[in-house]
Amino acid sequence: MVDRPWHRTLVKLGARVLLGSSRAHAQDWFPGLGIVRKSGVGEVFYHRAKVADLSDSDRLRDGASENIYIVGSGPSIRDCDLTGLEPKSAILLNGAIGLIGEQIATPLAVAVEDERFVWRHSEMMRRRIKPGTICLLSVPVLRAISELDSRWLSDKRVILIDNISKPYGARRRLIDELGKLDFVRLNAAGTAGFSFAPDLGVFQGGSVAVSALQFALCCSPKMIGFLGIDISNAGEPRFYETSDEAAFSGIARAEGRILEHFILAREIAAERGVTFVNYSPVSALLKHGFGYDDRFAAASTI
Repeated sequence: MVDRPWHRTLVKLGARVLLGSSRAHAQDWFPGLGIVRKSGVGEVFYHRAKVADLSDSDRLRDGASENIYIVGSGPSIRDCDLTGLEPKSAILLNGAIGLIGEQIATPLAVAVEDERFVWRHSEMMRRRIKPGTICLLSVPVLRAISELDSRWLSDKRVILIDNISKPYGARRRLIDELGKLDFVRLNAAGTAGFSFAPDLGVFQGGSVAVSALQFALCCSPKMIGFLGIDISNAGEPRFYETSDEAAFSGIARAEGRILEHFILAREIAAERGVTFVNYSPVSALLKHGFGYDDRFAAASTI
C-alpha cells in the first residue's frame, strides 16, 4: 500500500531547501494545483483545467441539523452501533468513510486532510463517496486527488480546509500574526487556536478532527458528538485495518496538541450553548472531563 510516492518526498524536500520555512508549504499545491476563490466560494484547477467548484461553509451549515457527530476511525468504532445516527448528521473523517452504505446511509460530509490517506485509500474514496457529497478537503488532498483522477472531484461539493498557519498561495503566518486576526482565538499559551471563519482558514492541530470541529461549531448546532476520536490507542489498527496493513499514525505524537485544541473549542462551545458529548470509552478526551455516553455502544459491549 503506497504511503506517499517517492516524487512527492522529493518535492517536499526541494520546497524546504529552495523556498525556506516561510513558503515551504508551496509543496502542498505544487505542481499543477490552482485555487481561485473569494470568501470560500471559487474554483479548483489542475494544470489550468477546472476540476471542481468550491463551496463555502454555508453549504455545510444549510445541511446540518441540531446534532452533528464527528466520526473518526479509532478502534472503538468496532464496538459501536451507528445505525441510530440521525440522517445526514455525521462528518466522517478519513477511513470512517468506509461506514457509508453500511452503518451510515448518507453522511452530512466527509473530511480528509492528509494526502497520505488519498494515496493509500483512493479506491475506498471512489467506492464510498457518492456524487453530491459534501467533501471537506485540504490543499494537498485536492492536489493528490487531481493527480490520480482529475475528473473525480467534478460532481462533489468541495469545501476547502485551508491551513490558517500555512495558507494557500501565501507565506506562513507566525503566532503573533494569527493572534491579530479578528476571527481567531488563541489559548493563553498560544499553543492552540480556533477559527470562527473556517472559510478563511482553520487551525490544523494534529488531526483532521480539529479542523472538522471548527467547521461543525460554526454551524451552530445544539450538540457535537465524538465517535471514534480515541487518540489514546493510536498505535492500534484503525477499525477498518488489520494488524498486517495498519498504516503509521502520528496521532499519539500529536496527542497534547490535539487535546489543547479540543479544550479551547469546548470553552467556545460553552459560550455558545453548544454541548460536547464523547461516545468513545477509551478516548483521551476522558482525561480532560469530556465524560462518556454509551448511547452508541453495541449491545454486546454494554
